[in-house]
Amino acid sequence: MPNIKSAKKRMRSSEGRRIGNLAVKTRVRSARRKAREALEAGVAETAGVAVREYSSVLDKAVKRGVVTKNTAIRRKKRATEALRKLEA
Repeated sequence: MPNIKSAKKRMRSSEGRRIGNLAVKTRVRSARRKAREALEAGVAETAGVAVREYSSVLDKAVKRGVVTKNTAIRRKKRATEALRKLEA
């Protein structure tokens, strides 16, 4: 346990940030799973909606600083490519 006042405050604030980041990461994983399942199901309409939702969630995670920009771009690109392959 910290003895210094600023260290105690830092511990409280980092715990709050950890919980917030955990919520965002969970949201990203759920959207990713839904997109993957929709793509595997082979229905282009539902897959398109799921991929758009996944892209939106990734962008919000980048804005919060939970996921880096390049990681989000790479994941969105792969999901979009899978969607295009399904539509073709």
